[in-house]
Amino acid sequence: MSELPDGSAPVRVAVVDDEPAARERLRMLLAEAPGVALVAECRDGADALATLGALAPPAELLFLDVQMPELDGFGVLAALADLLGADRLPAVVFVTAYDEYALRAFDVSAADYLLKPFDRARFERALARGVDRARRAHEGVREAVREELRALLAHVRHAGPPDAAYAERFAVRAAGRVYFVRAADVDWLDVEGNYVRLHAGGKVHLVRGPLGAVEARLDPAAFVRVHRSAIVRVDRIASLEPYFHGEYVVTLRDGTRLTSSRSYSAGLRALLG
Repeated sequence: MSELPDGSAPVRVAVVDDEPAARERLRMLLAEAPGVALVAECRDGADALATLGALAPPAELLFLDVQMPELDGFGVLAALADLLGADRLPAVVFVTAYDEYALRAFDVSAADYLLKPFDRARFERALARGVDRARRAHEGVREAVREELRALLAHVRHAGPPDAAYAERFAVRAAGRVYFVRAADVDWLDVEGNYVRLHAGGKVHLVRGPLGAVEARLDPAAFVRVHRSAIVRVDRIASLEPYFHGEYVVTLRDGTRLTSSRSYSAGLRALLG
């Protein structure tokens, strides 16, 4: 990757879109744009996580399709934050065919959005904003950019795209690869440092981030928080035993025993009818 005339490196750009024609269009426009270099092109959400999670140095600007099967653009963003950390998320230009997605993306601090079909002039404006956002992360205002990304991520995790279901699976990075754990397979969750441990079928998988952020992606009808640092899947509970001061001993079907805290016991009492 060659330097620009001013000595700076081109902004590293990645494209994620499940439509081949859309990827080709963006590839052509990026090839003609100064100051950027296309470093990754991904065909869907799973491909994006595998590719971008292993990319070094990472992409700085992401053209991200919103509507993709299985894992949409908002899900990709949340999973990338799990893999890379929210502070390492690239600047984002959302690409969408629907106004409600576009306006929402813009409102939650994306660098910009492209509404399909878009012309060259609109692409160039979005690219300029995206490049500016990416470069500002290297020019003394990193914390401001981080705060914008944190706000975007919080909105994505707590609101989700319109009419979205809760997370059906979680992306886990280990041993240089990305694999998925289905939410339906998770028995319970707890905290280990900066990670959440997903306990599933006797195996443990680590997802980066606070427990509250992961909880926001879980179906509250299927999971219940029993402690500040523990969540269990409701249908994995074998028994509840009253303990001191309104607490419960929660025994799961695999034999795991957890003690609820009084502040989270209301959810368990609701299960008792």
